[in-house]
Amino acid sequence: MADDDEEITHDSNGTKLSDGDSVTLIKDLKVKGTSVTLKRGTLVKNIRLTHDTAEIECNADKVKGLVLRTEFLKKA
Repeated sequence: MADDDEEITHDSNGTKLSDGDSVTLIKDLKVKGTSVTLKRGTLVKNIRLTHDTAEIECNADKVKGLVLRTEFLKKA
């Protein structure tokens, strides 16, 4: 039986994500507070998991300290 306290983070396809993975955006995303739009297909490397299984932290080329929803990502 799996540990009930363990929370697993999944991408939009249901693939398990872990710290240090690379992900690709599946949708153009406007970044709040900036004029930057991250385009579909952008590769984001070295992600960090958060306490919320629906969000990850990462650094994109143009934006540092970014939090992205996992529903807009797929594992690269």
